[in-house]
Amino acid sequence: MSDSPVRYAPGWPGIPPRWTSSAKTGAGTALNQHSKVWFTISHGILNEVYFPRVDQACTRDLGFIVTSGNDFFSEEKRHCSFENKPFEAGVPSYELINTELKGRYRIRKEILTDPYRNVVLQKIRFEPLQGQLSDYRLYALLSPHLANCGYDNTAWVGDYKGVPMFLADHDGTALALGSSAAWKKMSVGFVGYSDGWQDLSQHFEMQWEYQRAEKGNVACTGEIDLAACNGEFVLALGFGGIVTEAGQQVRSSLLENFDELRQLYVSQWKEWQDTLIRLDEPPREYDLYRASTAVLRTHESKDFLGGIIASLSIPWGFSKGDEDLGGYHLVWPRDLVETAGALLAAGAVTDAVRVLQYLEATQEADGNWAQNLWLDGRPYWGGVQMDETAFPILLLDLLRREAANELGKLDRWWPMVRSAASFILRNGPVTQQDRWEEDGGYSPFTLAVEISALLAAADIAELTGHTDVAPTLRDAADAWNDNIERWVYATGGDLAQQVGVEGYYVRISPADAATAASPTQGFVPIKNRPPGEGDNEAFRVISPDSLALVRFGLRAPDDPRILNTIRMIDALLRTQLPQGPCWYRYNGDGYGEHKDGAPFNGTGIGRAWPLLAGERGHYELAAGRSHEAEALLTMMESCTAGASRLLPEQVWDTDDIAALELFRGKPSGSACPLVWAHSEYIKLRRSLRDGKIFDQPPQTVQRYQVEKPSRQIFGWRFNNKCRSLPRHKTLRLVLLSPARVHWSIDNWKTSQDTNTRDTGLGIYTLDLPTASLPSGNHILFTFYWPEESRWEGETYEVVVE
Repeated sequence: MSDSPVRYAPGWPGIPPRWTSSAKTGAGTALNQHSKVWFTISHGILNEVYFPRVDQACTRDLGFIVTSGNDFFSEEKRHCSFENKPFEAGVPSYELINTELKGRYRIRKEILTDPYRNVVLQKIRFEPLQGQLSDYRLYALLSPHLANCGYDNTAWVGDYKGVPMFLADHDGTALALGSSAAWKKMSVGFVGYSDGWQDLSQHFEMQWEYQRAEKGNVACTGEIDLAACNGEFVLALGFGGIVTEAGQQVRSSLLENFDELRQLYVSQWKEWQDTLIRLDEPPREYDLYRASTAVLRTHESKDFLGGIIASLSIPWGFSKGDEDLGGYHLVWPRDLVETAGALLAAGAVTDAVRVLQYLEATQEADGNWAQNLWLDGRPYWGGVQMDETAFPILLLDLLRREAANELGKLDRWWPMVRSAASFILRNGPVTQQDRWEEDGGYSPFTLAVEISALLAAADIAELTGHTDVAPTLRDAADAWNDNIERWVYATGGDLAQQVGVEGYYVRISPADAATAASPTQGFVPIKNRPPGEGDNEAFRVISPDSLALVRFGLRAPDDPRILNTIRMIDALLRTQLPQGPCWYRYNGDGYGEHKDGAPFNGTGIGRAWPLLAGERGHYELAAGRSHEAEALLTMMESCTAGASRLLPEQVWDTDDIAALELFRGKPSGSACPLVWAHSEYIKLRRSLRDGKIFDQPPQTVQRYQVEKPSRQIFGWRFNNKCRSLPRHKTLRLVLLSPARVHWSIDNWKTSQDTNTRDTGLGIYTLDLPTASLPSGNHILFTFYWPEESRWEGETYEVVVE
């Protein structure tokens, strides 16, 4: 046997690899640090399985093909109806029931991970509904995509200690697939040419038995000996750094009692769930609380503790190949803080603190956090989003208020806070990207988070004995808060006239809006739109983002400007779904399927986001309308598909397209589950129980809604070169390096030279005596930079309004 030539599969390298559907109906992992494998489910089969980290996908899918051997071919993911039942609430293990559409067979599965090993287990029962067991042939079909790659995989038919298995490896990662039932036939091939699907769809039985397929898009196909196992068996899909490790893991799992492994898996999850606040009492009809908390923990790393990825999915994955390396299995600091807040809202204090520790360890040297990152901290995209630098400060402040004993000494966290606050002071208030990762400028959402974080940082500074920097932090927060309407509130215009309001907050205003008379001037580049449709006037783009001004406490829910904006949001962005209202990110959004349902491919049409309904629910609660907030919670609960209890990023918002599985009010092809959406759901549950917004910073409410003291500082900085100054304000020059300022308030009739002050926070300031100047007065200034021994070479001018 050993002298026989290896039968190599033809058709190298196979068709271009693709990932699979992002509309997951299940995701799970053992709740311990031993089993470093995660699974996802869609269309009744295993989809991406992740190993050894939750940011590294290793398979496309693993499902079954059923034939009669002569004239019947059925692929369960295409030719069955699906039922999906979690074993127990809050335990991410599943019972799948796949029934052939014409009633010929049924496949039952129980799916979980081995709590001791890097193995995904499936207990399978094949049931003939027409004819006898002997009338059917059952084939397992596995598509390895090791180490986030579909190409360059090598698969072969082999064994571990005499136990036949499929083996595959790529780039230091390996898998093995074994069965408790005997394999009657085994073959590997290149997808689209010599794989088992091609063989079975043509011949209704395995006629190809290739032993090896190297460095391509490969698939493994094996026939189960149904007669020998009477239709019941266990499949074990194991992983390791090398194939012997993966094979050993598989053999070990197959030697264990499945029911005992299941009992341990369930008990570990139930033990954690029992520690949480019972926000699900009394239970709701379509309660998502326990499913949501499980989603949060399922997405956490087991090596980089506290690192939680955005989603175990790749949006529109069936149209994406190796070029989409990260998908959504990356860490977004904003999503991570939202998740930590939800964990805290559910009573999982230790887990929330673990997230803060992860953030502490992955902070960049400059004080910010990467736009998104691999679990080990490597940045993925290179943008800077100022809210992502501010959010960790707010998380620390929330933990300080809600769980001080678990947090430990506050002094430990001051270096992180100081560095982040310094970055905000040096680079804000403008942001290179808004929270939708598309446009730069002045964003109401980003401003709300920045200002809240600066006030929280000031409190933390005082509590840790750094009282000297607190005034600088509060002065900046106050100055930015005073300018919110100046930067992002538009008045007049045809949209305001159509809706019948005097003005409204825009989605974002260009970075040079501070030099213009109104944020309505200038253009906002709309991303994800076809060529020629990308620019729009700032005043024409509206977003629910402005509700953050209420969520974070900067404006009252009944502020007339907020009420005006609510009317604009509902006129332009609200859509009525079968289960209730939902909202779009902004008008003209292009991130979603095309009109015909084709997947997003760089352009498309933005669809409705369930998490925005949760944010609106928080606004309604703040406005004293808890019944409206409850209704929006119910709306979110109806956005899941079937019994999966998983919330998507977006839902389909127009007529059904059954052929594409797009149904109004149900998940689109975007990410599912979206951890952020589940986090918002949990926080809304907690807020409704408490009768107030759970994560609202108290500093902003006290300072801007209760005290409302007069603010004197008006800032000038190189990324915000104001041309005019309100009367009775002190002009503060904010610089990134020490300077000697040469300045005049009488058109150079007299002048003075004054050195800036080092604030200790990475900025250098000088206050000019402008509070008593009359309207029309000109303030002139330039700079000498002593560290470079040079003059600025330009004179700047600010006019008193």
